[in-house]
Amino acid sequence: MIGQSPAMQRIFRLIGKIAPTESPVLITGESGTGKEMIAASIHLQSRRAHLPFVAVTSSAIPETLFESELFGHVRGSFTGATSDRVGLMEHADRGTIFFDEVAEMPLSVQVKLLRALQSGEVRRVGAKESMRVDVRVLAATNRDVKKALADGSFREDLYYRLNVFHIEIPPLRERREDIPLLANYFREKYARVLEKPVVRFNERALMLLVRYDYPGNVRELENAIERAVTLAEGPEIKPADLPPVIREPRQPLLHTGSGFPYSENLTLAQLEAEHIRRVLTHNAGNTTKAAKSLGISRSTLWRKIKEYGL
Repeated sequence: MIGQSPAMQRIFRLIGKIAPTESPVLITGESGTGKEMIAASIHLQSRRAHLPFVAVTSSAIPETLFESELFGHVRGSFTGATSDRVGLMEHADRGTIFFDEVAEMPLSVQVKLLRALQSGEVRRVGAKESMRVDVRVLAATNRDVKKALADGSFREDLYYRLNVFHIEIPPLRERREDIPLLANYFREKYARVLEKPVVRFNERALMLLVRYDYPGNVRELENAIERAVTLAEGPEIKPADLPPVIREPRQPLLHTGSGFPYSENLTLAQLEAEHIRRVLTHNAGNTTKAAKSLGISRSTLWRKIKEYGL
């Protein structure tokens, strides 16, 4: 996981505190923000790290097969059950099970999952007896939880069972200082995979990447960088290598001498905070260089960093 923004640093600290526990965790955030990566990080920092991590994409399992997939079945329990089958809960025994898109799980299965979590037991479809399982449960959803509870698609009792700890991942557009770090990580990754000597971003290309809002979040950024590395014809990624939606601005921007673009909708305080953040990012966090670039003293810069919570 990569991020220098205050929001991500808080998440990293929280993971460090809750990972050693056995408590359930509910992770929320828009699609593409990295919820499964957060779950995997919790598992890898827990006492169960050397044991199974089983990820279940709730929306990908047909409702008619959900119970069998989750709890398993015995031979002859239904048409097509030609042998006994171990369910995902059993596969995760002594390890961690992660329910992605948990709010998409059918209500009938939510009831049975809650019962299993409360009792610590699962029963295969068609079996007469239950068996004990020891699993740590992590769950995630990109839905508005309050709305899902209100419309009855997500059971309140299951929600409260899962929501012992809550991690909300902010969208990428709310932590733009993380974009250069992530972009360079993906550039190095795909330069290695594609065996291409792409070693840097053109300044304008990086500026365009930082400005874009990423409705698909980190996943969309990764796809954009993979495309850019593939198309790059030299050691540098240029604006022409980026997807059209990123290189063609849709809103009027203010341009400064530093080359950074800004939305006209920012207040003066927001503009100052955003400019300081970008200058710090451009100077890799070096406050001496950033203060010189901004034309202010280092002590003034530190005061503004504190004032704006940068």
